[in-house]
Amino acid sequence: MPLRRLVSQVAVRPSSLVLPLFVKEGISEPQPVSSMPGVVQHTRESLRKAAREAVDAGVGGLILFGVPAVKDGRGSAADDPGGIVQLALADLAAEVGQDTVLMADLCLDEYTDHGHCGLLTAAGEVDNDATLARYASIAVAQAVAGVQVVAPSGMMDGQVGAIRAALDSAGYGDVGICAYSAKYASAFYGPFREAAECAPQFGDRAAYQQDPAAAKDGLREALLDVEEGADIVMVKPALAYLDVIAQVAAAVPLPVAAYQVSGEYAMVEAAAANGWLDRDKTIMETLTAISRAGADIILTYWAAEVARKLS
Repeated sequence: MPLRRLVSQVAVRPSSLVLPLFVKEGISEPQPVSSMPGVVQHTRESLRKAAREAVDAGVGGLILFGVPAVKDGRGSAADDPGGIVQLALADLAAEVGQDTVLMADLCLDEYTDHGHCGLLTAAGEVDNDATLARYASIAVAQAVAGVQVVAPSGMMDGQVGAIRAALDSAGYGDVGICAYSAKYASAFYGPFREAAECAPQFGDRAAYQQDPAAAKDGLREALLDVEEGADIVMVKPALAYLDVIAQVAAAVPLPVAAYQVSGEYAMVEAAAANGWLDRDKTIMETLTAISRAGADIILTYWAAEVARKLS
């Protein structure tokens, strides 16, 4: 084993892991997510504690998702200075902002009453251009609150360019953009939609997410995001799209992130609970595979646990 470690070509490092965290408005104690054992919707207080523990374990970054108490058609809470994510970002900036990379999801699905990632037309279709204006406003609100990297996940055309222009105009040119460049219309998102309370109330998101069978679209979208000013490009999900990660990593001159999504997490946890596989070995094998494919950064719900074991 020491010799194998010595000559290993791929290593998962704690500093390359990003921990997704959920914070919910109006709760007095953390709420477990039934489909994701070990994951909770945090209060602001418990979020600070979890963030500090993760950073102390060596995790390289945190990404925040918010669940507001009130939702409406335009997702007003997403850029409200008193909204849950802005308040939580300020908390985390004070708690761990000097010790980690503080990221926030930038989308509307968690904040809209219809559950889609953008504003809707009268016909019930997502209005791409009107949505870009909302994304720009959200980016600035998150920057004011202390975010270091925004992560637009809505897959709207032109979203990176609109966000970059807004941040620069507002004086936040140092805030980075981690673009969800290759985000597929995947069946692996189910548990996340429970955690973020963002399931679409009608239809689905296939119209603005990528077709899993489209082999070249992920790379094309990543290159477009690079042209628009992205600082990091991301592939989501990870394990079923290792080929896309490899294509993007080979062609894009930026760090490549991959999101080990809720369904990937839930499958391993469920199988391990039934005694069908070795949980710890499976977690490390999947993370190693994602790293081997070319991911420089891995978003995973196991980030803090794995970091503690590797440190």
